[in-house]
Amino acid sequence: MLAGDLYRDNDPELVAERRRCGRLLDRFNATRADQDAQRRAILEELLGEIGEGSWIMPRFQCDYGYSIRLGRNSFLNYDAIVMDCAPVTIGDDVSIGPRAQLLTALHPMDDHDLRRARWETAAPITIGDNVWLGGGVIVCPGVRIGANTVVGAGAVVTRELPEKVFAAGNPARVVRAL
Repeated sequence: MLAGDLYRDNDPELVAERRRCGRLLDRFNATRADQDAQRRAILEELLGEIGEGSWIMPRFQCDYGYSIRLGRNSFLNYDAIVMDCAPVTIGDDVSIGPRAQLLTALHPMDDHDLRRARWETAAPITIGDNVWLGGGVIVCPGVRIGANTVVGAGAVVTRELPEKVFAAGNPARVVRAL
């Protein structure tokens, strides 16, 4: 799965890993507003890496957790969804608005039998340093967003965005340089 090869989501090992992740997310999402230390400890157990000064607001959802690398001083706001069937790398000083979705899973488009049999692949997402994703942004599989880029609320990012641009829309398009 992590190599981008075909896999089935009902593989027993993957099911067990998602259940482990789900138990940690249940604990994280049940924390009270004043339990910052508990939230941090759970995230350190859940994520592949979480940089100093970074935090995530509940309600947070992901598939596995260990495929997510979150840099220093970065923030995911309420209701973030990270489908981390492939690596998701989030740089330093990144701000991700509420209800953003980072989606790595891909399903066969042309091979209807493979899709019916629930085979899928995944492609990594990379978000550079000092990126700001507005509320409700969706980032699709295989996308790289360059450093210092801003993506407007509600945008659907289907392809790479260079550094130092403002992008918006569906599909997201570069509006201007920053």
